[in-house]
Amino acid sequence: MKAVLMTAAGSPEVLQLQEVPNPTVPVGNSELLVRLVAAGINPIDTKLRSRGTFYPDRTPTILGCDGAGIVEAVGASVQRFRPGDEVYFCYGGLGAHQGNYAEYTVVDERFVARKPASISFAEAAAAPLVLITAWEALYERGRLEPGERVLIHAGAGGVGHVAIQLAKLKGATVSTTVGSEEKANFVKQLSADHVIFYKQTDFVQAALDWTNGEGVDLAFDTVGGETFHKTFPAVRVYGDIVTILEPDANTVWKTARQRNLRIGLELMLTPALLGLEESLQHHAEILEQCATWIDESKLKIHVTHKFPLKEAAKAHQLIESGSVTGKIVLLISDD
Repeated sequence: MKAVLMTAAGSPEVLQLQEVPNPTVPVGNSELLVRLVAAGINPIDTKLRSRGTFYPDRTPTILGCDGAGIVEAVGASVQRFRPGDEVYFCYGGLGAHQGNYAEYTVVDERFVARKPASISFAEAAAAPLVLITAWEALYERGRLEPGERVLIHAGAGGVGHVAIQLAKLKGATVSTTVGSEEKANFVKQLSADHVIFYKQTDFVQAALDWTNGEGVDLAFDTVGGETFHKTFPAVRVYGDIVTILEPDANTVWKTARQRNLRIGLELMLTPALLGLEESLQHHAEILEQCATWIDESKLKIHVTHKFPLKEAAKAHQLIESGSVTGKIVLLISDD
């Protein structure tokens, strides 16, 4: 099969299209052989490419956590799927199990969800990592409740644009930061209630004005760096803030402590890194619920750019340029 291999840690040029052996499904197990139609591109892919994977002794490797495709063959113990089923999932691509920049992969059926019927494979491949991240950050780390007020940073981004929709589905009201009028129009289409132009406006003051000086119930940081600790005063006393980035060593915690904030750290890759099978199954359950909402037109996945598999390096260059609205996808076949 054709696959894009990361031949070493480095610039996007280390991603090379090569021929590699097809994966196979051993008889008697619960795995699926999936013909991949599309693969999502995420910032974690570029970080692993530039710094090295979690398993540097296994280079060259195939990156790509997100995939969508068609089941080609099943192991003898498989119960939920059969050849021809359309699926999507977030699995592999960290350096141990093969990723999804390839024509085929093998995934345990427990970690796979049925693809939403109403969207393309490209949209489905763009969805898993960001959906799981936003779900866990808002619903599990942040304990979001109906009627609460949420501040979501970078609402036009990959995680941000689904976080807005998941917050609204929970019955929350949403304020979000954006950097341009185009992105403001985009998040308004997603039903964001309040838009903050962070380049021209102090987002803390804007959030306080929006909440009559009280602060939001939950802040969701998808940016990291100074944005994380600068958000503390925008959160109400005894409120929550969740970040998907590692807090900077220079983080000033005083305001968070004074306001008794609950700090949530969200890394949806933890189950894959630690081999937590029940949590990986939970990820598939999240995707099943999100598929229902997508097919009910309650949730949309916005794909901005599509590249053929052989242009994975160009896709990495684009995502590293910053300011991408929505998601970037690799197209592997024509389905």
